[in-house]
Amino acid sequence: MRFKGIASGAALAVALTAALAATGPASAHHSYSMFDLAKESTLTGTIKEFQWTNPHSWIEINVPGAKGAEEQWGIEGMSPNFLARRGWSRDTLKPGDKVSVVIHPLKDGSHGGSFVRVTLANGTVMKQSGAS
Repeated sequence: MRFKGIASGAALAVALTAALAATGPASAHHSYSMFDLAKESTLTGTIKEFQWTNPHSWIEINVPGAKGAEEQWGIEGMSPNFLARRGWSRDTLKPGDKVSVVIHPLKDGSHGGSFVRVTLANGTVMKQSGAS
């Protein structure tokens, strides 16, 4: 009887170790350390593409640059499920839509960031968190 308890205890320890090891990459994946959460920047431009994909949605937006040339920005958002619960759909943003997007910019200054909210051409404000 004692041997059986040790074996099942060892199996439990192995299972718990495996479960904990599997959570490491998942928690690292959801890091926001690359974004400057203390800053917000507003981009005004034209939607190139809205990727309604898991695990994160993406807004690709073309923004006029300082020298007149268009710059493409990649903005990371939450999952479609998360956004849908806040009033979004895969058709909320369409190629060619003129929008203003507020982001937390990337710390390294490259053309990207974490999505905060978007103002559509009709004035509707769509948020990533909270009610839309």
